[in-house]
Amino acid sequence: MISAQVQLASYLFASILFILSLGGLSSQESAKRGVLFGIVGMIIAILSTVLGEGVQGHIYIIAAIAIASLIGIIVARKVEMTSMPQLVAILHSFVGLAAVLVGFGSYMDPKTQALTGVEHNIHLVEIFIGVFIGAITFTGSVIAWGKLEGKIRSKPLVYPGRHLVNIALVIVCAILCWMFLVAPGTDGMMHLYIMTAIASFIGIMLVMAIGGADMPVVVSMLNSYSGWAAAAAGFMLGNDLLIVTGALVGSSGAILSIIMCEAMNRSFWSVIFGGFGAGPTGPAKEVTGEVTSVNHQEASQLVKDAKSVVIVPGYGMAVAKAQFPVHELIQKLKKDGKEVRFGIHPVAGRLPGHMNVLLAEANVPYDIVLEMEEINEDLPETDLVMIIGANDIVNPSAQDDENSPIYGMPVIEAWKAKNVIVMKRSMATGYAGVQNPLFFKENTDMLYGDAKDSVSKINGFLLEN
Repeated sequence: MISAQVQLASYLFASILFILSLGGLSSQESAKRGVLFGIVGMIIAILSTVLGEGVQGHIYIIAAIAIASLIGIIVARKVEMTSMPQLVAILHSFVGLAAVLVGFGSYMDPKTQALTGVEHNIHLVEIFIGVFIGAITFTGSVIAWGKLEGKIRSKPLVYPGRHLVNIALVIVCAILCWMFLVAPGTDGMMHLYIMTAIASFIGIMLVMAIGGADMPVVVSMLNSYSGWAAAAAGFMLGNDLLIVTGALVGSSGAILSIIMCEAMNRSFWSVIFGGFGAGPTGPAKEVTGEVTSVNHQEASQLVKDAKSVVIVPGYGMAVAKAQFPVHELIQKLKKDGKEVRFGIHPVAGRLPGHMNVLLAEANVPYDIVLEMEEINEDLPETDLVMIIGANDIVNPSAQDDENSPIYGMPVIEAWKAKNVIVMKRSMATGYAGVQNPLFFKENTDMLYGDAKDSVSKINGFLLEN
């Protein structure tokens, strides 16, 4: 056992490590160090909590930690990078569910019932708010997982007056909170049950009302929710470290969501309140033009003739695991004296930083991986843009079709380059479910097939010449 003073010092040290972890994750070069800080901080946090004063049943706690750790290792090793957004979403749901269970357990704890006066009321409010946030996080994260996994349609579910319904439900929860506070003993359990059901419904409807194109922002926002749920659990348990950690996660997730909303020209409040505001009111523009395609040899000739090449990766590259032959391609092009760079959209893939992680995995140099704002300036002077599995993030409808679901979202302006090659399996629409006029432009050619196979064949033709 450790004393309360040692535990407090351990919590402080762990909090510092968590802050350093977030700082390290701000760039690719320091990301590994940031992850290491986070791991060490969490180990210290767990040990100092388990070995703290008043903690009993160590055998059961250690057994639970061992089993959960084993499950975590198996899942982490099994899950592909393409499914990482789904994994993140479902892990958020666990945090929400934990907050709900902690709330119920804290309410039934005899120590809670022994409290009196203001202290008792404050703790009951902590329980009520913690369960409310946790329930919304739990069901909202499950719906987000279903949408990302393709088990739930990505199209937003909207109905007239949905915001009034949500407001009414929140008011009902506020009334239930007052009834919960004045209920004697544990008689307020029924009010807690009802509120949990209502909050769970609110979580479902908030995320169901958000379209597939905005799901990366939703995942980030749910990350923030899970942090506040953890902070609420910290208040219920009187655990200072859990409060600090939850606040760090909650605030950083909210900041990331705001940054992503600005990058997509979306309203931050529309994400929080489930598609708040008016959407497109008319039919989208009709797509005109003719789709042309090339084979791998013709595509390799376009690459060979280009002096400057920009590669725009998307979710299709992740699915095909094409980042490794792409790395071979850029090595070949740089050896031939060509300028090669990557253009990364803030929400490429289905998770912030998804493409950056994949490229880092293939040892692509950081200095040629540029953000959307940097690369858009140079596209008019670029000879060739190679789009690998991306769709919505290069869709010109975002700029010229006011009735498009993605109108107003900043995109990579690939169509401004001299030539464009789009690698896709088919002409299927992207996650937003809208057609891409880029595919019909005169300077664009489609290269159908698996992205990894296509890039590998292009590499083969380039080596022959």
